[in-house]
Amino acid sequence: MTLHSLPLFVRLAGRPVILLGEGDAADAKRRLLERAGAVIGDEGADAALAIVAIPDEQEAADAVARLKARGVLVNAVDRPDWCDFTLPAIIDRDPVLIAIGTGGASAGLAAALRQRLETLLPPSLGGLAAALDQARAAIRARLPAIDDRRRALGAALAPGGVLDPVRAGGDAVQPWLADVGGSGSTVVTIRLRSADPDDLTLREARLLGLADRIYVGADVPSAILDRARADAVRILGAGPHAEPEPGVTLYMEMA
Repeated sequence: MTLHSLPLFVRLAGRPVILLGEGDAADAKRRLLERAGAVIGDEGADAALAIVAIPDEQEAADAVARLKARGVLVNAVDRPDWCDFTLPAIIDRDPVLIAIGTGGASAGLAAALRQRLETLLPPSLGGLAAALDQARAAIRARLPAIDDRRRALGAALAPGGVLDPVRAGGDAVQPWLADVGGSGSTVVTIRLRSADPDDLTLREARLLGLADRIYVGADVPSAILDRARADAVRILGAGPHAEPEPGVTLYMEMA
């Protein structure tokens, strides 16, 4: 499955961004850029990014062409076919930022999804993230191996886990760290009922996100494997080794 865009978080504090246009759309983009700490400039600014919120079609097209000729990446408001980048709907649980984009297909849909997710994510989410950041050195000391850290955090942050993001706050991190252990071995077989990744159960999707290695039959579609961690090892062919391997091992086949 090909991504139509690669989501990126860009630090704009103190950096120039070109903003062209007037009216409600330009004002909204100005507020967003100011919130990110950007230095807003006109077309002559030495900037890597530009937002064009000019209502007139021809005037906007000319401005976009001039900016792109300079190598500037452009967002053209309400003209997705002209855009090099789009601006997502944002959920802010500082330091957690959740961005929702539709590739310019529908800003209204992105806003509706943001409003729905806002009700699911508690204010304590930012505190949990900050506590995990502050405990980074202690977590590394307790779990020196990166795979052990990833597995332990994955289990703790899973639904119902000690650090479940929708119910745990920052005060849960230290008790979890005091009790956390090292690596183990888990082997799970998943027999897929469908080639559609949306038919995965919540448990299957969670295991795909945690697995260190995945043994797959030749008939397992790539759309399913796209739901796995990018750095998980994929092994085509037979099932797992007889000797247990550290971490989570999945064997996937079509039922």
